[in-house]
Amino acid sequence: MRFTISQSSLAGALAVVGKGIASSSTLPILSGVYMRADNGTIEFQTANLTVSIRYRAAANVEEPGETVVSGRILTSIVKNLPDAAVTFEGSGRMVDISCGPSSFHLNALNPADFPDFPEVSLETSVELPREVLQKMVDKVYRVTSRDTSRPILSGVFMTVSDNTIRLVATDSYRLAVCDTNVETSSLQGTFEMIVLGSTFHDVLSLPSDDKRILISATESQVVFQFGNVTYVSRRIEGNYPNYRQLLPNEHLTSVVLDVDTLASALKRVSVVAVTNPTVRLDVDAESNAITISSVSSDQGDASETIDAEVTGETLTIAFNYHYVLDCLSAVGGGQVSLELQSATQPGIFKSYGTISYLYLLMPVNI
Repeated sequence: MRFTISQSSLAGALAVVGKGIASSSTLPILSGVYMRADNGTIEFQTANLTVSIRYRAAANVEEPGETVVSGRILTSIVKNLPDAAVTFEGSGRMVDISCGPSSFHLNALNPADFPDFPEVSLETSVELPREVLQKMVDKVYRVTSRDTSRPILSGVFMTVSDNTIRLVATDSYRLAVCDTNVETSSLQGTFEMIVLGSTFHDVLSLPSDDKRILISATESQVVFQFGNVTYVSRRIEGNYPNYRQLLPNEHLTSVVLDVDTLASALKRVSVVAVTNPTVRLDVDAESNAITISSVSSDQGDASETIDAEVTGETLTIAFNYHYVLDCLSAVGGGQVSLELQSATQPGIFKSYGTISYLYLLMPVNI
């Protein structure tokens, strides 16, 4: 095997497939990057127990071949090389890498031991705008559960139907739902699946200039394809909880707030909430204001009153301020409305725009 590739192309390839390198595994082969050179193309592959990633890049291939080298070592080497031609030459269990005056001699693993890239029979697929989908995933994936006893809650439930994308995530304490309208010309009927939240975020964070992403599903896997990247992950099986029954049809009080103002006030008041993350919200319908307060038996107390547009009745409710700040971060700016029924029923945060966002949050006992 002998090929030459630019440092920038090599670094770009490793940035993509690096997400699939196993950080800790009893199988050393899974900590490596598989490389196969043939017909002017280098195919890079990584695999762990959750995902398999393939990336193809153009290169000057003088002699075809394949090898597997340590992903951590290779990434460290490439990161420190100048933007120049990098030559790989391998035979047996040794790979020589040279770039200008630098040369490296790395031990290689047997490529025959590297797992085959999954062969998937694509049952259904949909092509979506990548940037829009990335923004939507950023709004919901943090709400997925970390509780391994309920794996279905660790996923993002995606449905695409009638040119509408909807993403849903919950950890049983809060629920996030976002919608947007897009062109889905490649879709026939309804497309739905549950994808591990961290995987969904990772694949959309990969560098790429492609504006569209093709998402395909099989009975047990989900496949993402864009540009030179193919990303295969396991699909979470089962029925997603009926989240619609949690959404109330009416409310007693509605509060419209400036996102930045509310976030800043929460951060100041929560400074004393070292051991108790609860913040109390006193909504005053007469004065069109909301008072945010926090009490700590060890540190003292804090409060701040901000202006708000209040419709309905005066009401008091308490939330975990971490969860409220997560919501405000997802909204990003502008205004947010908070709909309340009582001190013991969930609060509903809503924002509208190109992407509509709903965030249901369970209250905390005062």
